[in-house]
Amino acid sequence: MKIFPKKLQKKLEVRIANNALRSLPVNNHNHVDFYSNDYLGFAKNESIKILSEAILSQEQFTLGATGSRLLSGNAPLYHHVENQIATFHQQPKALLFNSGYNANIGFFSCVPQRGDIVLYDEYIHASIRDGLQMSLAKSYKFSHNSLLDIEGKVKRYKENHQGEIYVVTESVFSMDGDSPDLVAFANFCAENKVYLVVDEAHSLGVFGANGEGLVSKLKLQEKVFAQIVTFGKGLGCHGAAILGSDELYSYLVNFARSLIYTTAIPPHAVATISAGYQWLKKQSSFYTNQLELLQNIDFFKKQLSKLRLDTKFIKSDSAIHCCIISGNEKVKQIAFKIQDSGFEVKPILSPTVPFGQERLRFCLHSYNTQEEIEQVLELVVKLI
Repeated sequence: MKIFPKKLQKKLEVRIANNALRSLPVNNHNHVDFYSNDYLGFAKNESIKILSEAILSQEQFTLGATGSRLLSGNAPLYHHVENQIATFHQQPKALLFNSGYNANIGFFSCVPQRGDIVLYDEYIHASIRDGLQMSLAKSYKFSHNSLLDIEGKVKRYKENHQGEIYVVTESVFSMDGDSPDLVAFANFCAENKVYLVVDEAHSLGVFGANGEGLVSKLKLQEKVFAQIVTFGKGLGCHGAAILGSDELYSYLVNFARSLIYTTAIPPHAVATISAGYQWLKKQSSFYTNQLELLQNIDFFKKQLSKLRLDTKFIKSDSAIHCCIISGNEKVKQIAFKIQDSGFEVKPILSPTVPFGQERLRFCLHSYNTQEEIEQVLELVVKLI
């Protein structure tokens, strides 16, 4: 029998003691979906599947990319789709990455330099934190969505540092579902020559007349240094892209190690991304999906008020809504009872969220019905 390192065993035992040990779930796809990131139902959209296969059939088909994009893993399809993405978001360039995690690791490990300062929201995604740990720049958190805290820190660091300053936020936060005042953030950063970086993972497909996300909806492209869009949520597929200037594109191709030293995203995934973007531009088709989602978000919020649950939930206008229930054991037991009733709702435990901020996380979709929303929220009332 192989010996397992004692330090690792101790860390597992701590997780067990805190009732926070993770395992890979076996999800019941017969349950009502209040847990997936497929907000618009694109992952199950047969028309998008047919369109992606048609796009792929026009290319020299391979099952895999066969290598890094700087070696054998590049093709005209990749450049075509990058141009498609950049045009859609009205940005000069887009660079494809294998996932949102890879994009954030690549960007934050190589863009901020020694002597630079990165200010990031205290609730920023783990992938950004991991990228910053690999960076030579110093990084400091600011209070969630607080422009006032950013202003104070920028003023202080400008007085004491000669390097660049980056401010990093998300347009929709994955564990709270709320948003910062992006217009105010962008105006402040532009006026103070600070570089603003926005992760749009949970915004693409949800906000904007064409589902373009909040940065493009608010026409902030000129004031945002880098815009990171991922395709595993609203677009229902896989991969990510970093949007920005021609110079940023060239820099990342030369220095982003998560792009340079990995096999490229497979052609089928690239074709599916292209099909997803084409569907976003099909106003009659996409608009129905988005309208149904927005109507469900509005109905969900009205039900919270009707059932007097609004004080238990974090305020959100997005597809993500979270009910705070402190304690890993308590939130897990409530989630299990909801799942036993046929609704797939996931508990979010510490340390994923801060201790005492454990929660039920509801993801809303265009295909949820108002009856399903009423039923699951009435169940929450009974259980809490």
